Amino acid sequence: MSGHSHWAGIKHKKAVTDAKRAQIFTKLGHAIAVAARNGGGNPDFNPALRLAVDKARSLNMPKDKIENSIKKGTGEGLENRLEEAQYEALGPFGIMLIINVITDNKNRTVSDLRRLLEKHGGKMADGGVSWNFKRSGAAYVPQYTISLEPGQKEKYEKLIEDLTDHPDVQEFYDNLQ
Repeated sequence: MSGHSHWAGIKHKKAVTDAKRAQIFTKLGHAIAVAARNGGGNPDFNPALRLAVDKARSLNMPKDKIENSIKKGTGEGLENRLEEAQYEALGPFGIMLIINVITDNKNRTVSDLRRLLEKHGGKMADGGVSWNFKRSGAAYVPQYTISLEPGQKEKYEKLIEDLTDHPDVQEFYDNLQ
């Protein structure tokens, strides 16, 4: 068959797979760097770093990328300094969100999140959301939950997908039942 190439199909699939892996590695690298900055660069004495490194290894992150992320966190790397931040937001249909990020540019991240939320019918909140979440271990647990109808759930799932795809967003919590 003229015009068809087996490699062309593989190339497109590989490009999609590589883009997803790069996105995951970026998030894992940020988590490793922050853990190293907060508790030191030795995983034997830093449980948060050990957990982040173990997660990276389970997802086949290359050893040199793990080591570079540790160096970045301990200040040996010449990269920009990463910061942790937590934002409160109101999603569509009154869903409350707590969004944890690791970023090298807070202004860019805030504007990205604001644009992403507005695209899906939400907005950033200046307080007024965290009261609904009680810290339980490492996660936030909502005290009051809400439920959505099937049509509303589809729209909210698109927001969740966009938040998950954002490279700076590490985790988020909502009050959806």
